[in-house]
Amino acid sequence: MIEIIEGFPENVVGILAKGEVTRKDYLEVVIPAIEKSLKRNAKLRLYYELGSQFTGIDFGAEWEDFKLGIEHLSRWERMAVVTDVAWIRHLVGAFRFLMPGELRVFTAAQISEARKWIVAL
Repeated sequence: MIEIIEGFPENVVGILAKGEVTRKDYLEVVIPAIEKSLKRNAKLRLYYELGSQFTGIDFGAEWEDFKLGIEHLSRWERMAVVTDVAWIRHLVGAFRFLMPGELRVFTAAQISEARKWIVAL
């Protein structure tokens, strides 16, 4: 399940993942939020928090995430991923070179730092 985190500036989409993240979550929540932000902003920042209740992501969600990233490749300015899930941290690190903008991975203990970084000029 994915929820939008409110309170960020309009050029930042905040996402909180809980439980199992599915393709439906991407189609109904993530993609509409990103498309809405891209209509108003030339560049986009993404704050993606995978909390303690996160249990995994299905292949359909992974595929939608990949397509979304490629489709808007030149418009990603900055992304913060907050997680203590080791395989997510390693996966993000391994594919960091594909991200044209800045990408940082934070631990759950660094949530405050991650939120400050994603909105910083």
